Amino acid sequence: MKIDYHLHLEEGPYTSSWLKRTFESVTNLVEMKFEVGSLEWMQEATALVADRVKNGSLNAEWLDLYLIQAKKLKLNEVGIVDHLYRFKEYKSYYEKYISLEDDELGNMQRSWLDRVCVESIENFIEVIEEGKAKWKEAGIELRLGIEADYFPGGEEELEKILNEFPYDYVIGSVHFINGWGFDNPKLQHLFLNYDLEDLYKMFFDIVKKGISSGLFDIFAHLDNIKVFEYRPDENKLLPLYDQVAKKLIEMNVATELNAGLFYRYPIKEMCPSPMFLEVLAKNNVGITISSDAHFPDDMGIHATLQLDKLKEHGFNNIATFKQRVRVDEEIVSIV
Repeated sequence: MKIDYHLHLEEGPYTSSWLKRTFESVTNLVEMKFEVGSLEWMQEATALVADRVKNGSLNAEWLDLYLIQAKKLKLNEVGIVDHLYRFKEYKSYYEKYISLEDDELGNMQRSWLDRVCVESIENFIEVIEEGKAKWKEAGIELRLGIEADYFPGGEEELEKILNEFPYDYVIGSVHFINGWGFDNPKLQHLFLNYDLEDLYKMFFDIVKKGISSGLFDIFAHLDNIKVFEYRPDENKLLPLYDQVAKKLIEMNVATELNAGLFYRYPIKEMCPSPMFLEVLAKNNVGITISSDAHFPDDMGIHATLQLDKLKEHGFNNIATFKQRVRVDEEIVSIV
């Protein structure tokens, strides 16, 4: 048995790179009528991509490509989430907590938010819920999740947001420190403004507060702050790793082995790092696996490797979810 519990239907901004990856996903997964490289193939492919751009990601046809990939990889459970900032209903939540001043950081983040916050949460809920029966017929359990950024001080508003719909699980994450979106490649030079040890302590303090909030079932990519390879001597981070692990246990919150940075970012390392993963294993933290895919052909591509890594580090169980209830399955029984 293989699972993927953290993947997305779409992510802007809508650049030529986004269009290229969309083209690749469609042509990788759709059975084409014409020979690759022929003019007829190109006409067929561009027509499919044009329909995809016109219709967006929140429709059955796009979700079907994820089902094709899930069947191809023999996945048994798949959890689809999208970032809270994708949905127009929650734009004001982000406007309160991220830097949007009239300066380099604020102007860039305003532009980013305006370009990615374009969908409706109700449409997202509808397409996943309606897809569950079709996926079940194919022998795959489809779960509905949401990924929400945690901001200190925003707990009351976020709790109301997360209680609006019956999610199977809620993922918490940290992408912002003092309003700065540190994983934006155009803003990575701002790492140079910080002492890295101080910055990592600040980051993990936010992570611990997020876990302590009681709002989340999973806390995602625990050390994604390493995204652009700005990292102090990792041995100095071990006490912080241990604090996070103990907080996860205290609050009965799971985490994940997330492959996103491994195949999409300069660090080329999963979250958490092998050293961090060892600390989590010693503390018996609940854990699941995820691709953090933003296109269907990335879904589940490292699931076997991830299960192997968990076993190597001494994990015996893997976490799955339904209706906000966690079930820990024995790894030996599901591989």
